[in-house]
Amino acid sequence: MRTLMSLVRRAAPVRPLIFAGGLLGAFYANWFTQGTAAAEQAKVLATPVHDVIDRAPLQTAVFAGGCFWGTQGIFQHVTGIVSTKAGYAGGTAETATYELTETGTTKHAEAVQIVYDSRKITYGKLLQVFFSVAHNPTELNKQGSDVGTQYRSAIFPQTPDQAKVAKSYIEQLDADNSFESKIVTTIEPGKAFFAAEAFHQDYLVHNPTQPYIAFVEQPKVDALNKLFPKLWKDQPLLTTDNRG
Repeated sequence: MRTLMSLVRRAAPVRPLIFAGGLLGAFYANWFTQGTAAAEQAKVLATPVHDVIDRAPLQTAVFAGGCFWGTQGIFQHVTGIVSTKAGYAGGTAETATYELTETGTTKHAEAVQIVYDSRKITYGKLLQVFFSVAHNPTELNKQGSDVGTQYRSAIFPQTPDQAKVAKSYIEQLDADNSFESKIVTTIEPGKAFFAAEAFHQDYLVHNPTQPYIAFVEQPKVDALNKLFPKLWKDQPLLTTDNRG
């Protein structure tokens, strides 16, 4: 179900201080708290014991971890990434639109498709980044104030090996008590990815002062820089730069 918070997030003004009081002020304070919590939660998790051995250089991964603005923004700064696209996964082509997905009835999740160079980064390393800084994998059908199955934590493996490695890594993290609660990330093979509308592509890069971006999503990008300096690249890879 689309929440009031979700509606305000999408319509939020680009200058957050203009509406510092009243209801929007309360929402912004909530977002600030949410972003601070995400930054504090971020930590370098263990490297996966098992990994995918890719035979071809270019491979694809699809992850969902809440709002696709932030998830795309994170992986745009990861070395070895060839392209990223924000979009929808889990449902059908007919319902792969923002307006329908936001109803929470389409089975779609806001997801990001990542094409990576397996000579520079592995699927396991992408999983490590995804669980370490991109989202809270213990929240069921929500991320912070964004509530609904469209914000679920999910992995859409593109190969059987990806599915096995993802399942193994979740079991590894749970066994290590990496989080205070059990991971609820779903593994959903055989689901197609559909690119989102142009408006949503590179949204974090193009709208740095939008309140939701500034308070909730940017702290996750900053955490990537701090926790994974060897993977970090300063210049984000835009969809116009995509080669995959």
